Amino acid sequence: MTTAYEDAHTGSPVLDGLTEEPWRDVPAEEARWMRPRLPELLGPMVQGVLRHVPEYDRPGDAAYVRVAEAAVAHAMEHFVQMIADPDASWKEVYQVFFDVGYGEAVEGRSLEHLQNAMRVASRLAWRHLAVEAERLGRPRALVSLLAEANFAYLDALASAAAHGYARAREKAAGEREQRRGRLLALLLSDPPAPPEVVGEQSARAGWPLPRRLAVIVLRPRPGSGGEGPAGLPPSLLTGLDHGRPCLVMPDPDGPGRMDELTATLAGWTGAVGPSVPADQARTSLQWARRALDLVPPAAPRRARAGNGKASTGGRGARRGGLLVRADEHLPELLLQEGASLAALVAARRLAPLEAAGQRQGVRLAETLLECMKHGFNATGAAEVLCVHPQTVRYRLAQLHEMFDFDIEDPDLRLEMMLLLSTWIRARSAS
Repeated sequence: MTTAYEDAHTGSPVLDGLTEEPWRDVPAEEARWMRPRLPELLGPMVQGVLRHVPEYDRPGDAAYVRVAEAAVAHAMEHFVQMIADPDASWKEVYQVFFDVGYGEAVEGRSLEHLQNAMRVASRLAWRHLAVEAERLGRPRALVSLLAEANFAYLDALASAAAHGYARAREKAAGEREQRRGRLLALLLSDPPAPPEVVGEQSARAGWPLPRRLAVIVLRPRPGSGGEGPAGLPPSLLTGLDHGRPCLVMPDPDGPGRMDELTATLAGWTGAVGPSVPADQARTSLQWARRALDLVPPAAPRRARAGNGKASTGGRGARRGGLLVRADEHLPELLLQEGASLAALVAARRLAPLEAAGQRQGVRLAETLLECMKHGFNATGAAEVLCVHPQTVRYRLAQLHEMFDFDIEDPDLRLEMMLLLSTWIRARSAS
């Protein structure tokens, strides 16, 4: 493995009066009196680390002590070697401390513990070196150089350990995402995956199966490259459904859950399937797909549904994305399932509106729909339509004349409301 220490410098550039590789400034012959002292330093350094860093004190764990001894021995031997030959390879010692950092991440410990241990070891090594240098009568300038070299060498080893730690964290994050992606695929598979397989993958992914969940399908956004939005809550499973970003939200009925999600979806349009038990996730996905088809591709931030209500995900929708909830569009979705039959019935029932022309027909249809919702109370319908009650009464008189059946017949009201909602949506989008 090539390291930054092997290929970055050929000399000792000066930075603010300090050299980047101060061991080059220590005379090579100084290594002669240091090397014989190394064996007697090993024990005190390892014991000092175990005493001052409690996280590493593992009574009875001989393997762990051997790892600590090997790392300290490598570091001391290489430090002296760098004084004897500043161009010596860093490859082996770099790998040792890279692996140590990697192991710390795998075992779930903080990098801070390792850094503390390395500082303790470095201080103990320096204390012994300083005492021996003084005993041998070495000049103060040399002692200062050795101190600088010792601290710079510590920084180099700490960097190697940090790289190993980061690599392990990256690998773990990648594996976790793969497991979560596999879990999402199992939840949405058709036919359904066996419950024991889903449960096992849930444990591997570290994503406990919730009592209920909802599936969300997002429309690909121009320039997104097919990737979903960033900054989503980690509680969501994320993946793709036929090239569209797909999310699985646990416990979607919790207070504020949908508002929180909508606020993170700035610029995105999506549909939320109904809340279902975990083993029915596929059903939620199917209705989310169909609900997304209700939203035109160029829908404004606050799209109007056929029932006249804004179809958003909540208060956060003004600043966030647009989320259509399948369970709030039951009439349209039911008619979508029987679209061919609905079209045939609408062509017969609503023929007078078609004959009135697009603009006038839609205006009259919206008036009739609101009147049906308000029990043919002109005042209530007028408030929703933002017109005068007399205008509603005038249009209602027109409607009575246009149809050859009683538009106020209670037995026809449900059918007419369903047909009108779909008819208005189709004409408004064209």
